[in-house]
Amino acid sequence: MTLAKPLALRIATRASALAMWQAQHVAGLITAAVPETNVEIVEVTTSGDSNPSDALRSFGGLGVFTREVQRAVLDGRADLAVHSLKDLPTASAPGLCLAAVPQRDETADALVLPAGHVDRADLSSLPAGTRIGTGSLRRRSQLLFLRPDLVLEEVRGNVATRLKKLDDGDFDALILAVAGLKRLGLEARISRRLNPPEMYAAVGQGALGIECREGESDLFVRELLSKIEDPGTRARITAERALLARLQAGCHAPVGSATRVDGDQLFLEAVVLSPDGSRRLVVEGNAPVADAVRLGVEVAERLLQRGAQSLMDS
Repeated sequence: MTLAKPLALRIATRASALAMWQAQHVAGLITAAVPETNVEIVEVTTSGDSNPSDALRSFGGLGVFTREVQRAVLDGRADLAVHSLKDLPTASAPGLCLAAVPQRDETADALVLPAGHVDRADLSSLPAGTRIGTGSLRRRSQLLFLRPDLVLEEVRGNVATRLKKLDDGDFDALILAVAGLKRLGLEARISRRLNPPEMYAAVGQGALGIECREGESDLFVRELLSKIEDPGTRARITAERALLARLQAGCHAPVGSATRVDGDQLFLEAVVLSPDGSRRLVVEGNAPVADAVRLGVEVAERLLQRGAQSLMDS
């Protein structure tokens, strides 16, 4: 793509260190694809950032990290928004579209121990009564399924805040996303990666979602963003988000997933648990990559047939 004059694009993002890294990463992808583009970052404070102490689910967890960022695009303060896809509701905001999904990072969660104790411990070796900080119901329920003798405590705040609380002794361990730690240069803090079947990731975890306006006037922006799209990642997150939408579960529900692409086949595993971890359902399926939506819906239907709704309702 060759432009007659430089194109100026404004990217709306949360102001946290991780969100800024993500926005700057997308800016770099855009300028690498279309060097004539000038990119500006527009920082937005969200309701999730304004309330760093209460559990997300206690004040309308769905969209608390995305609504205000989306509004900046809709009211013209920005041209596109960059989100952690795991925070983005499956229903698009009116007037916006998910225009691009770049290549995905690792989807695993990480067990993180206090500084100086990164001894590659695993969940099975933690003493009974170990205090683990996590604000995620998905993580809590899976931990309790594996280790009902652990003590799970609510933790909020950005990655640096959580690590400080850990190192100050507020917790014995944390569960954080591997992708976020890597993006912040904190991969050395990982004691152990937690992958399925031990821990299923959140829908969209490790992936970024780029939204822009869907009108004709933004056709050129969507064309530009298509140049940083990763088809394999798009297929995977399409199946995962179709699963979540059919389950009518929010991004903070006790639902996890794992996907992979092998040739022209897309594979999806999904887990639904009761919040206390006492009950757990796992279903898997596969379909052609082009049928990602159908695969997500079919896996969700099978989970519902096996009682997933009662688990989530409990």
